[in-house]
Amino acid sequence: MSNVTEELLQEFKDRLHISHKSEDSHLKRLLSFSYADISDKCGSFSLETANPGKELVLERSRYAYNDALEYFNDNFLSQINSFALSNLPDEEAVDETEQV
Repeated sequence: MSNVTEELLQEFKDRLHISHKSEDSHLKRLLSFSYADISDKCGSFSLETANPGKELVLERSRYAYNDALEYFNDNFLSQINSFALSNLPDEEAVDETEQV
């Protein structure tokens, strides 16, 4: 759950119109599991800035919260593929790490 900041949690709660704190630990787990899933498919990325990966984490968490996770991959397949391709490491960076 180290990737889940209080700011990300609050952004997620705002999206779902949740104003109480009683579900915070559950919501943090959903966000953490969603980050792990998206980063496993697309490579690691930052949740600190707005990017397609962060949006996918928030959407996957929303699906999980609403017990509809089985629909997420089909509904967001295009966005997942696009983000995975755009998140590939630069070829030059890969070459430099291989030479070390």
